Amino acid sequence: MDTRNNSFVRIVEVGARDGLQNEKTLLPPEVKIALVDRLSATGLKTIEATSFVSARWVPQLADAEEVFRRIRKVPGVSYPVLVPNEQGYRAARAVGATDVSVFTAASEAFNRTNINASIADSLTRFQPILEHAKADGVKVRGYVSTVLGCPYQGEVPVADVVSVAKRLYDMGCYEISLGDTIGVGTPAKARAMLLAVAQEVPMHALAVHFHDTYGQALANILACLEEGVRVVDSAVSGTGGCPYAKGATGNVASEDVVYMLEGLGLETGINLDLLVATGAWLAAQLGKPTASRVTRARTAA
Repeated sequence: MDTRNNSFVRIVEVGARDGLQNEKTLLPPEVKIALVDRLSATGLKTIEATSFVSARWVPQLADAEEVFRRIRKVPGVSYPVLVPNEQGYRAARAVGATDVSVFTAASEAFNRTNINASIADSLTRFQPILEHAKADGVKVRGYVSTVLGCPYQGEVPVADVVSVAKRLYDMGCYEISLGDTIGVGTPAKARAMLLAVAQEVPMHALAVHFHDTYGQALANILACLEEGVRVVDSAVSGTGGCPYAKGATGNVASEDVVYMLEGLGLETGINLDLLVATGAWLAAQLGKPTASRVTRARTAA
């Protein structure tokens, strides 16, 4: 499937999960519910809602069940949730989740430090989730982090990224998100990594996920768009970070991605004005300036 002539780009909004989980300001459930509902009104088609992980590890998302139950489910919009194991999968299913995500890394050192398991062990843990999901008619997305660098081992061989992405796809993940979760990548490296993975996983089943630590996220996305990727992860207001990587900043801001895509003549179906308003509102809830340059420009006094 050649996606290079496809003018529609699907944004996977990860602010309510990947963004908030690394924010120091703990938000009440009502704010998280309002955030997802506001995002639903912008035209986004995929909004990551929360994560069914241990509250001990991610206090911000301890209210996952309440939040997922109470968000307004808009027809035609998917609300995926992260599940690290069978327990998380069962909890997600109990509140009606029909779209889940699993998470591993391309870096052996990162996986062992982050989840105390090897890459092989983490994939083995996912096998029952994929089996349950297939039986339940649940979609599963796979995340691969540290695809362009690791805070512990440094360079990550592209072959390792390809291997993990292919394994997840072969296990049954409908889409693989390739994440530069510490934000060290540059366009040439991002392009080469994507093309290598696309030799084993169809381009239409790939997404890109860039953090903006070195200010390269938009350039990296553009390089990948030029090669045919048409799914981009981003977080409203550029929320988030990486607790395991010194100096790592948040996800690329959804507002900035949408502005760039519109400038390229690509379609997203998203109302940028509503997205900007949501980003400004979220920044106020977090008590910090927005990381989105577009929102800063459009809300300046």
